Amino acid sequence: MQERVMSCIDCGVKNCDKMDKTYPDFCLTTNMDPEVYQDAMDRYKEEDNHKVMVAAAEVEYEHYCQYTRVEEIIAFAKKIEAKKIGIATCVGLLKESRTLAAILRSHGFEVYGIACKAGATPKTDVGIPEKCNGIGINMCNPILQAKTLNKAKTDLNVVVGLCVGHDSLFYKYSEAITTTAVTKDRVTGHNPAAALYTADTYYKKLRND
Repeated sequence: MQERVMSCIDCGVKNCDKMDKTYPDFCLTTNMDPEVYQDAMDRYKEEDNHKVMVAAAEVEYEHYCQYTRVEEIIAFAKKIEAKKIGIATCVGLLKESRTLAAILRSHGFEVYGIACKAGATPKTDVGIPEKCNGIGINMCNPILQAKTLNKAKTDLNVVVGLCVGHDSLFYKYSEAITTTAVTKDRVTGHNPAAALYTADTYYKKLRND
């Protein structure tokens, strides 16, 4: 059996947060590759990255445990001076996306959205097995979503319920910085953390240890 490489997910100390305890032997802070660390820190000096980091920190500080995710997105968008917000939505959450768009527009933002099935392209056209047609013939098209919002020159993109993997491709091809409003989980009402909170009870089936 291969030896497990310990990392932050194995830590119960969290000294990097409070800095009032001893770091574990495997701690990534005390065993950090200095070149990786410095390269990351240098990136924050870049104007766009610095602006985002300051805005994110201020939103967290100013509205900690007070704002909903939607309110935080609005506050963040204003701090980075975004004017046009793109919404990349699942067709199954178009109602929620319309509500989000109405809220954003009421705060003065221009909103432009594209649904995952835009283009109406059959799944088999890109080599997806025909058996997948069992839940719909047309493919989700996250790359098209990203490129459409790129062409629309959005300042900030918001993901609403794209499927696992489809969201990955959207993030990969989006030129505008992207955040997530809704993470899809049809079983838990789009609250994937529920499976983690109940991993020792209702969702014990998830564990294989």
